[in-house]
Amino acid sequence: MVKQSPRMVAKVDEVENVAVEMPAARVSERRPFDVNGWPMLGLGLLMLAGGVVLLVQGVQGDGSGPLIVSGVIVLLLALLVLGSLMAIAPGEARVVQLLGRYLGTVRTDGLRWVIPFTQKRKVSTRIRNHETDVAKVNDLDGNPIEMAAVVVWQVEDTAKALFEVDDFVEFVAIQTETAVRHIAGNYPYDSHEDGLSLRDNADEITGKLSAEISARVASAGVKVIESRITRLSYAPEIAQAMLRRQQAGAVVAARQRIVEGAVGMVEAALHRLDAADVVDLDDERKAAMVSNLLVVLCGDRDVQPVVNAGSLYQ
Repeated sequence: MVKQSPRMVAKVDEVENVAVEMPAARVSERRPFDVNGWPMLGLGLLMLAGGVVLLVQGVQGDGSGPLIVSGVIVLLLALLVLGSLMAIAPGEARVVQLLGRYLGTVRTDGLRWVIPFTQKRKVSTRIRNHETDVAKVNDLDGNPIEMAAVVVWQVEDTAKALFEVDDFVEFVAIQTETAVRHIAGNYPYDSHEDGLSLRDNADEITGKLSAEISARVASAGVKVIESRITRLSYAPEIAQAMLRRQQAGAVVAARQRIVEGAVGMVEAALHRLDAADVVDLDDERKAAMVSNLLVVLCGDRDVQPVVNAGSLYQ
């Protein structure tokens, strides 16, 4: 194992410049001595057959001790050769240890052979998904929200995954939930005049979430491929109040658009009447016309026409 002083290194994430303190890696992945297993399989079978032949000749003959001893030795060597074979499927790796010492990781798929007396531990290098539970946290404004995310990850360094943490799968799950809670508490749910929000800036928030998760799980040899927010909503106790606030905001925004459009239409009507010289309107008649048009255009109900049989001044 690579010896290194137990110092701490700071992995700075991209969220509010918060430093995530992780221990320095004491070991990293490397490749051990391994060869193609098919020739070694043939050699092992040949030695096994030779050992059996020597034993049979020693027992059926005059009980010659050298033949029996030679047969036993050849059989033991054959078992050692065959016992060092390992079949590796695509998307898997074997971490090889000799008496507790890390020798390396074999990633080549197929039948491989390593030196005898080694322990071979299987590690999956396939892409995995982890979906967090729904976490109830407070956003930057203090509003209780419910948030969940899914992270796509893969083991990049098998040595770190096995020797730096107790259980790298559980480690990824806990660090992902921690990152989700941290992100939720650093941004508001709804957008303000400036700055990011959880609801309106999904791409930016997921990018920062991926960066923070990557910084937290790097010491376990894990690479984060992607992360996405799968659930984002207000907590049930304030959901109705926030819904009414959103509806009020939508109504106000709609009214503003209606008023802006109505004013533009009134200006265009007055301008065209003046340009065509259809009718000569004084200021009072223009004010009455503007008032009537705004009532018609801005009202949320159908207007009832009233015919004036007299004049404006009667």
